[in-house]
Amino acid sequence: MHHFQGIYAPIATPFFKGEIDWDALKHNIEFYNKSKLAGLVVLGSNGEFAMLTYDEKVAMVSFVRKHLHNDKKIIAGSGCESTRETIQLSNSCADVGADAALVVTPWYYKDSYKDDVLKAHYTTIADACVIPVMLYNMPRNAGVNMSASLVINGTPAQFSVFAGSASFLYATLALGGVGGTLAVANVLPDLCVSLMEAVNEGRHAKAVEIQGRLMAVNAAVTSRFGIPGLKKAMDLIGLKGGEPRMPLLPLDDAKTADLKKILAGVGLL
Repeated sequence: MHHFQGIYAPIATPFFKGEIDWDALKHNIEFYNKSKLAGLVVLGSNGEFAMLTYDEKVAMVSFVRKHLHNDKKIIAGSGCESTRETIQLSNSCADVGADAALVVTPWYYKDSYKDDVLKAHYTTIADACVIPVMLYNMPRNAGVNMSASLVINGTPAQFSVFAGSASFLYATLALGGVGGTLAVANVLPDLCVSLMEAVNEGRHAKAVEIQGRLMAVNAAVTSRFGIPGLKKAMDLIGLKGGEPRMPLLPLDDAKTADLKKILAGVGLL
């Protein structure tokens, strides 16, 4: 039995005048509490974790745990550049209620971050971490790509594979993946869950149809418009995305008009 499975939304961090907007965050958590999500990823790429201080990161996990229903899990993004700080942050997040640590690859000295270095990094973290560790491969942002031979070879049967994007959610689940952490689950949580339910029930034609419906919205809140697009989409549908933290800038009017058309196309507006 996989300890972690299901659909997780990697939540946005709402800011007001550059500070975390706790009221806005509580509003969003209340929406996710009513959803079929298995839990939330706090401090994922969509949460602008790279813009937050260490103390803000721990405060985010603590706040979400206080307001999220007890039956929903929290995966905390705790990857830092050094192995030492990653262990500290992972265990700090565990102390305030995180169920697992999501550890992105380090990135700055990327020419040196080959398999042997990454293996030492992750095994040291896993040995010192009081909660399970998820390997987070994000080559588009980090510029480091963990090889399949490093990650998959010789893993035990309970090793869980998650899709990191809705663009390949169906493929991941059909090939034995057990969940996903998906930007689009911030705005269409239950549709993402229904895709997983369809796969689990063997209704593959239905799952493929849902996969198709997710594609345009998924692109809009990820590669096409980025974090500013996700936050604007949330604002447009009644959630509170707020502004990104600088150096990211809010979505401009022309792109917002395009985004509105995409959201209207799937019935979100």
